[in-house]
Amino acid sequence: MYVVATAGHVDHGKSTLVERLTGMWPDRLAEEQRRGLTVDLGFAWTTLDGREVAFVDVPGHERFVANMLAGVGPVPAVMFVVAATEGWMPQSDEHLDALRALGVRHLLAVISKADLADPARATAEVSERLPDTPVVLGTDLEAVRAAVVSLIDALPVPDRDADVRLWVDRSFTVRGAGTVVTGTLAAGTLRVGDELEHAGRRVTVRGLQSLGRDRDEVGAVARVAVNLRGLDRQQIGRGDTVRTPGAWLDTAEIDVLLRQPGELHRQLVLHIGSAAVPVQVRPLGESGARLRLARALPLRVGDVGLLRDPGEHRIVAGVSVLDVRPPALRRRGAARERGEELAAGRVRPPPCVLATELRAMGFDANGTRVGEWVVDDDWWAQRRRQMLAALDAWTSGHDIAAGMPLEALRRQSGLPAAELLPALLDGTGLQVVDGVVRRPDAGLPERVDKAVRTVEQWLAAEPFRAPEADELADLRLGPRELAAAVRAGRLARIADGVVLGPDVYDRAAKVLAGLAQPFTVAQAKRALGTTRRVAVPLLEQLDARKVTRRAADGTRTLL
Repeated sequence: MYVVATAGHVDHGKSTLVERLTGMWPDRLAEEQRRGLTVDLGFAWTTLDGREVAFVDVPGHERFVANMLAGVGPVPAVMFVVAATEGWMPQSDEHLDALRALGVRHLLAVISKADLADPARATAEVSERLPDTPVVLGTDLEAVRAAVVSLIDALPVPDRDADVRLWVDRSFTVRGAGTVVTGTLAAGTLRVGDELEHAGRRVTVRGLQSLGRDRDEVGAVARVAVNLRGLDRQQIGRGDTVRTPGAWLDTAEIDVLLRQPGELHRQLVLHIGSAAVPVQVRPLGESGARLRLARALPLRVGDVGLLRDPGEHRIVAGVSVLDVRPPALRRRGAARERGEELAAGRVRPPPCVLATELRAMGFDANGTRVGEWVVDDDWWAQRRRQMLAALDAWTSGHDIAAGMPLEALRRQSGLPAAELLPALLDGTGLQVVDGVVRRPDAGLPERVDKAVRTVEQWLAAEPFRAPEADELADLRLGPRELAAAVRAGRLARIADGVVLGPDVYDRAAKVLAGLAQPFTVAQAKRALGTTRRVAVPLLEQLDARKVTRRAADGTRTLL
């Protein structure tokens, strides 16, 4: 199927031309039929040379430009109508400005009412303003039909495998069926039973119609009516969307490239798809701007819309969306740099982002995959350097700590998620133990090393006599210093405040092997030449290591 919209000044015969081509009068509303004036979107369809063609007929009156833009926004081709009786008129200018702002390149000009006036003047005016556009007379329907066929045959092939985003231009209730929405499906495919998303909630496609017929499946480009289950008619309307779940990101702030910009006011209206949303405009350079939307929309890089000043009835500029998650501009010079980047017509994607979000934003996944993430190689290398520097700085201020906590290292490395840290650590030789990161060659600071050497000398002479609390205090070996010595393999912790040499368990086993089995705590204490303060926790440690086994009566046997 192909979809063509109309454009042109009020009362230039757009609806009449559509009716003559299709046999269907496009105006739907009683007010339109009573006044003979199109005020909202009309729809009709026919088959031309074997091709199904749907027409979206738009109003031409200046009061209804917003409705016109809602109809033209998602449509790739336009039939521009100018009456021979009046020629080029003010709304002809505004409609042409809108089409140029939207980047519509596939146009056909039709001179209507050529049977009521000489079409020469109107033809010349159209040729002057649309120099590369075919011009035909509406009185020659065969020529119009042939020109429409040539117009649609030149359209690009739509991507029917793309994510669905249907801009809604109508919503209503059908008795016995429920909520129905209509729109122009520009990409993707809809199927009965599909699950879609609207405003954060899931809805189901209960039925499909296109060109007045029930369908099981409709592929782009097409006019489509979608019967939705799980949604009330009051919850959806023009400018809303139904789309592939999880494939789109709602955004209320975008950076855009301005095409043919006019005078920019701070308050304008963004027309995109079928939506019309007030925006605050912040110019960035000569051809860029940041737009803050009054409500979030599901937009992607590459989307095209326009800015309009409804008070002055003026198309201000066309916009191409370049970024739907723009960076903050707090740094001095950031706005100027961003303006230069926007002027180039392309911005870099985020240096680290989930692959699903990157797709939803509209960027290509041109980076290195790290799990579910896509990272820029230069950014990743910088994060690694930053991580190593952060670890060194932290270690210098915490010389006896077990290591830098993982979460602190993640924050100081600039990583957005903890799941990225293992990949960043990979290949660095750093150790991760009990939630902290440390260098494997990290030694004891000199002050601690000197004190530990003193303890080692004592234990060399009496391996089972643990230093007393006052002796450790004199050496300034507190719990943190002792823990560092244990991690370094210089001492073994037997109990709180009780440390011996790292080989104490092997040495104790050799001594206990000389006792009659089983043996008591008192016998072990005498054999080891130590106190009960040391002997009891030492034996418990040997039990835990399966070196000894404790019986119910408290005696032990060496295994």
